[in-house]
Amino acid sequence: MADAPGKTRLRPRRGMYVLPSLFTAGNIAAGFYAIVQSVLATTSHDQTYFNRAALAILFAIPFDALDGRIARMTNTASDFGRELDSLADVITFGVAPSVLAYTWGTRLLPLIGNLKLRQSVLDGGVFVCFLFLICGACRLARFNVTVNPLPSNPGRPGRRYFVGMPIPAAAGVVASVVHCFSGSPVDNVYIALVWLALLLFIGFLMVSRWRFWSGKEIGLRSQHTMRLFVLIVLLCTLLVYFSNYMLIAVALAYMVSGMMARIIYAAQGKQRRRAVSPRTVQAVPGGTE
Repeated sequence: MADAPGKTRLRPRRGMYVLPSLFTAGNIAAGFYAIVQSVLATTSHDQTYFNRAALAILFAIPFDALDGRIARMTNTASDFGRELDSLADVITFGVAPSVLAYTWGTRLLPLIGNLKLRQSVLDGGVFVCFLFLICGACRLARFNVTVNPLPSNPGRPGRRYFVGMPIPAAAGVVASVVHCFSGSPVDNVYIALVWLALLLFIGFLMVSRWRFWSGKEIGLRSQHTMRLFVLIVLLCTLLVYFSNYMLIAVALAYMVSGMMARIIYAAQGKQRRRAVSPRTVQAVPGGTE
């Protein structure tokens, strides 16, 4: 098609459409690998399997971020690619972290102490991990069907923010916690209860209408490209040497950022309502207010 006189826009070759799908396939492969490793950890009682599962989920996050960006850069975005990406996210960031959260956080609790409480935690763990999965699936479905979602704390509307915590970030919190402990499973019933409470809260953040930064305004053509490159190199270096602490710090910081944005917006809203609402005074005849 002709954009302007003397200029034509060439359609990308058919082979180019495979490129973003390859990244999506890598996303699915990482999710499947994480599920297999979580299952192997329960049969072999080797904590390294849990750590591998967590790293696979974390490794899939860049794949998920790159497939859409590459599709836009190469002008190869398609309905098929979007649907495949959503299915991949359900597997890698929904099913895989749910299985990991259950097997790591509850399944290997020792058979000592209050066995009735342990069984209740196991039963509750199945239900809570399923809720995490269904909240993630609902978050993806809402993202796919909503044309212009509005957050409860809109601030600056536009592409800079997601409505609700993205499912890759939620899966990143689960995986980073497991990796922080090098895959060593939970061995205390009360810690398992705290773990299940965290999963419930993450599920709520996914289906909430709170604002979370999207990072879509970051581009390679920005005037701060050199600073961005130096920052990426620094982060990669820190991740190589201190991955256990860096990954959980980044994941929790992103989760807290949405919470803080909500709290700040709620406080500002109360101040605005107090400033706008007139102060009514009823005068009493022959007396004071």
